[in-house]
Amino acid sequence: MGRPSNPDIHDSDGSSSSSHQSLKSTAKWAASLENLLEDPEGVKRFREFLKKEFSEENVLFWLACEDFKKMQDKKQMQEKAKEIYMTFLSSKASSQVNVEGQSRLNEKILEEPHPLMFQKLQDQIFNLMKYDSYSRFLKSDLFLKHKRTEEEEEDSSDAQTAAKRASRVYNT
Repeated sequence: MGRPSNPDIHDSDGSSSSSHQSLKSTAKWAASLENLLEDPEGVKRFREFLKKEFSEENVLFWLACEDFKKMQDKKQMQEKAKEIYMTFLSSKASSQVNVEGQSRLNEKILEEPHPLMFQKLQDQIFNLMKYDSYSRFLKSDLFLKHKRTEEEEEDSSDAQTAAKRASRVYNT
C-alpha cells in the first residue's frame, strides 16, 4: 500500500527529473575548460571571444594539436606537423602562439613526427587559456548573453510542462 497508485504523480515526477538531467551547455562550459573545448558550440563562442582579445591562435593551436594526435598516417602527420609549425610556431608564423621551448622545435623534428610531439606546448597553451582568457570568457558579455538565452528558453519550457500537468489533472 505504500506506493501511490495514481499514475499521474509518478508521471510528473518522471518528466520533471528528466528535464533537469541534461546540464545546460553554459553550466558545462563554466565547469571546466575541458568541457568547453569538447563542445563545438562552446569552441565557437570561445573563439569569438578570443578573436576580440586577439588571441584566437591559442585555441586554434590547441584544436590543431588535438587533430594531430588522432592521425595515424605518417605522411599526413608530416604535413599536419609542418602546417602546425608554420602556422603557430615558426618565427614567421602567421598566428604565432607564445610558448616556451618553441625555439627548440626545428624543422628537423618535423621529418619524424610523433603524436605527442606538440604535447608540452599544447599543455602550456591550455594552461595559458585556462588561467587567463577562460576566466575572462566566463565573465564576458558573450558568455553571459548565451547563458541568459538558455535560461529564458528553460523558463518557457518549464511553464509549458506546468500547464500540461495542470490540464492533465483537471481533465480527469
